[in-house]
Amino acid sequence: MKKIFLSFAVMIACIAAHAQTNSGSTIPAVDVKTIDGKTINTSKFSNDGKPIIISFWATWCKPCKKELDAIAEDYAEWQKETGVKLIAISIDDARSSSKVGPDVKSKGWEYEVYVDENSDFKRAMNVNNVPHTFIIDGNGKIVWQHNSYAEGDEEHLLEALRKIAKGEKVN
Repeated sequence: MKKIFLSFAVMIACIAAHAQTNSGSTIPAVDVKTIDGKTINTSKFSNDGKPIIISFWATWCKPCKKELDAIAEDYAEWQKETGVKLIAISIDDARSSSKVGPDVKSKGWEYEVYVDENSDFKRAMNVNNVPHTFIIDGNGKIVWQHNSYAEGDEEHLLEALRKIAKGEKVN
């Protein structure tokens, strides 16, 4: 009985810690690089009180590119409707980070793109695999996240964005 109780207590503590670090928390302050090599701290990410999408991706990740391509098709409309800004964070390491700029340019993505070569931001945000997408509300709080990508997932993202832009809570 003690083992069951202890296991249950550990499970509850883990769930509480996970919820605390991922929901309602703010973006951790970590240095990332622009495509042209300048360093910026993630604490500087802002959008004048409007939502931000942070999308972790990699040049070698086909689902990541499909998600960012799908969003790109309607990004201008999303910006008009919700005021959203998308920040794409490449987790490519030093061996492949030189591909990020050419990839972004060839895709024509109109996003802010940064490179997290050492995976410091990835670890700080508890990202295990890509694509992993977060929505940050106008107060800088993480209010929604989704891992992986299937065609049509961008519609769920837009639904959440609409609610956040109206000041509503998302599930």
